[in-house]
Amino acid sequence: MRRILQLVLPLAVSVLCVSLLFTIHQLQVERRNLRGELSRNAAIVAENLAESMESSHATVTSASLSRLLERYKSRARLKGIVVYDSAGAVVAFTPGLPVRFNQLPAEAAAAASRDRASEDYIRFGDATLQVYTLPVHPDRGSAATVVIVSDASYIQAQLMRTLRASSFTGLVQAFLISLLAFFLVRLNFIAPLTITAHWLRMLRSGSPEGTRVLPQDGVFGQIHSEVRHLANDLNTARAAAQEEAQLRESQSSLWTPDRLRVSLLSKLQDNSLFVVSNREPYMHVFQERDHGPIQLIIPASGLVTALEPVLLACHGTWIANGSGSADKRTVDEHDHLRVPPSRPTYTLRRVWLTPEEGRGYYEGFSNEGLWPLCHIAHTRPIFRPEDWQEYQRINQRFADAVLQEMRDVPSPVVLAQDYHFTLLPRLVKEARPDARVAIFWHIPWPNPEVFGICPWQTELVDGLLGADLVGFHIRTHCNNFLSTVDHAVEALIDWDRFEIYRQGHVTRVRPYPISVAAMPNTEANGSRRSSGEERAALFEQLGVEASLLGIGVDRVDYTKGILERFRAIERFFENFPAYLQRFTFVQVGAPSRTDIPRYQQFLEEVATEAARINARFQSGRWKPIVFLARHHSHEEIIPFYRAASVCLVTSLHDGMNLVAKEFVAAREDNHGVLVLSSFTGAAQELRDALLVNPYDVDQSARAIRQALEMSEEEQEDRMVQMRKIVLENNVYRWAAHLLSDLSEIRVPAAERQDTLSAR
Repeated sequence: MRRILQLVLPLAVSVLCVSLLFTIHQLQVERRNLRGELSRNAAIVAENLAESMESSHATVTSASLSRLLERYKSRARLKGIVVYDSAGAVVAFTPGLPVRFNQLPAEAAAAASRDRASEDYIRFGDATLQVYTLPVHPDRGSAATVVIVSDASYIQAQLMRTLRASSFTGLVQAFLISLLAFFLVRLNFIAPLTITAHWLRMLRSGSPEGTRVLPQDGVFGQIHSEVRHLANDLNTARAAAQEEAQLRESQSSLWTPDRLRVSLLSKLQDNSLFVVSNREPYMHVFQERDHGPIQLIIPASGLVTALEPVLLACHGTWIANGSGSADKRTVDEHDHLRVPPSRPTYTLRRVWLTPEEGRGYYEGFSNEGLWPLCHIAHTRPIFRPEDWQEYQRINQRFADAVLQEMRDVPSPVVLAQDYHFTLLPRLVKEARPDARVAIFWHIPWPNPEVFGICPWQTELVDGLLGADLVGFHIRTHCNNFLSTVDHAVEALIDWDRFEIYRQGHVTRVRPYPISVAAMPNTEANGSRRSSGEERAALFEQLGVEASLLGIGVDRVDYTKGILERFRAIERFFENFPAYLQRFTFVQVGAPSRTDIPRYQQFLEEVATEAARINARFQSGRWKPIVFLARHHSHEEIIPFYRAASVCLVTSLHDGMNLVAKEFVAAREDNHGVLVLSSFTGAAQELRDALLVNPYDVDQSARAIRQALEMSEEEQEDRMVQMRKIVLENNVYRWAAHLLSDLSEIRVPAAERQDTLSAR
């Protein structure tokens, strides 16, 4: 209450002060208006008299003037009229005037001497009189002076009435405004703050009630946003502290974001980190075409998940393609943007591409050439000279952007991502030999015979060998790369140390299996629905009646084995009809690269195949396959992971496939079965999954049945082992090991000194 009064009382005083100032102004205006009206009336009488006197053809006598004055004595507010001659003696007057008007008043004499009309106000006892003076020049005779005396006392009385009315109005307004402000402050200010304080108190005490949502309104929007971030920090800090305690107790070596941050600060020290990728971590788009409100989108990407903790730890710079329709509206004059929006920690530098450049560099050479070349999925790669030229130009543009960001930065560290930037390591290294450059290749690397199909394999390999460190997911890809180098260029290869010596430069080749940001369960027991409850809720949401759920999560890409997966499900129902009307498979399929004809065609093939199988087996509200062809957030997918009896990952060829690890990380109940293609990088780590050849639909069908009929004890044994691997080899460990190896690479002192001297 006291706090509210402290806010409301100054408002009440302010209202009163404003009312007082307004009243003073109103009184001044009203006084001026009333006096002006009195003056106009007096002037009319005086001018009429003067006109009569000036136009008279006879000599003006005292008697004639007295008769003339009698005409005006009944005028309102008129006290009397006096006519003086040029000597100041009374010529004529109306009765009832004070004695002091028996001779020309000093004020009237001054006006007569100036020969112009004037008005003055004098006090006479308790009354206020207005004296209006008008010099008269008749055609015959000497000059005279007409004095009109009016009673002006009513003006003061009127002003006092106005003052009382205005004061009362001001007090009432102040009271009503203060009363309204009291309730508004209490409702819109004190109440939200009270809720916020209670919310923070619950969070601080660790109560589950701390997850309640803060009130939302325009005034407190920013405060609530900051409080939410603070609450997240508190929860994160609490979880990290609990986790660290558990790790110390179990003497575990689990990598966490805090451990990654400390490690990178120790390893990189003052060296600046620059990450280069085609995809940006934050995208801004117009909600309407080319205009309207701007929406922030965080693209669903394992790459973003893997790299953002690194940038947060190092306060580095992320250089990426600005692909959002509103991206240019949100950067500064240097194309920079501080991110994350909730707590700006590192810099996002956007590079701009025209639609034509994107078609040649990204859709053409990268995804119609290198992507099918590196994935053994029996899709013919397409290599066009014009696409290759665009690819070279864009790699040079990104390299120029990196070099611009690194200007005047000693010993920078560069981490390029994936097959979009094969040429960039050489371009950066030649311009900045003092930089430590790494590139991580997220897709498979084929054998040299396959890669030799590319007409520009020599240029691509030479570009990669500009890096100090080249990373792949698994050792097989490293071996294939070394063999490709041996076939494509002149270089000395140390097969024991996995190092390549070319033109006086050493390139190290290492496997770094990427993973997900999985953490131990820190939620309160009983705060989440069981897998059965989650499954029932999802089926209700999908409008399907079933008891067993299978899940697949992929981009709609021909390398993911989606068609083979659907055919395995069809064979499963053919061979095991007891699961009809019991088992439903949900395929979450995000449309991808839809501007490329092969991907458009494949999306249609997937939808057609799902419809064909459904038409064959569907009954009532049950259907065998539910195809959700849209982008889903990570939060939308997690319930499917937790509810599924089986997860199918049947890629025809994959570098790693993080869906398999995401499913394992989500199963904190240690239930569910993973059916995993042996052609994925994840298959080398997750040996307790049911490994299948996705081309063998009978084997995949049997694996689905084995998964659905597996005992809970065996499920738990397998899932515990896989979760241990995923938890220990998480994305933070991947980033720490890669950057730790890169930080240990030393640039020769002479080379570094020459570079700095040249700059």
